[in-house]
Amino acid sequence: MSSNLETRSLLDELRDFDKGGFFDLGHPLLNRFAESFVKAAGIGAIQAVSREAYFTAIEGSGLESPGGVTEVTVGGKKQRFPDLKGESSRKSLEALVKSTGKESLQWGLAAGMYSGLTYGLKEARGAHDWKNSAVAGAVTGVALALTSNDTSHEQIVQCAITGAAISTAANLLTGIF
Repeated sequence: MSSNLETRSLLDELRDFDKGGFFDLGHPLLNRFAESFVKAAGIGAIQAVSREAYFTAIEGSGLESPGGVTEVTVGGKKQRFPDLKGESSRKSLEALVKSTGKESLQWGLAAGMYSGLTYGLKEARGAHDWKNSAVAGAVTGVALALTSNDTSHEQIVQCAITGAAISTAANLLTGIF
């Protein structure tokens, strides 16, 4: 791989991205947070746009929309996103960009916060174990619950417990598989 930036290919850049050399913010904690945030935010954006494209294709073909999707009934027509009313292309595009941005931010926040917390707890405690994962998962779950529109006390507690359980299980299963 050449050190000359003009001869580096996109594949070379992506390989460096996986090695963790994409950001250098001066501290490993900041680097880890930023890299996790950017990677997960990109995944969140792709997921949101592909989901909307899928549902648009389903609606265009006249098939029923699959179950489990949150829909709002507007004027007798079911809508996944209340702002996507089809009144104009511009309004629909603005709503798509807004929802994609929000979902990207949520994915990035979750990944960056979790990664940063596990790293910080490992440095503070001197050990990387299930306890760090549980605390980081709980705090990340609370942060994600607070990004939703109608947050209740029960929802915050449920997200904290879910985040702690999932991250602890992932940590414990890492050694098995």
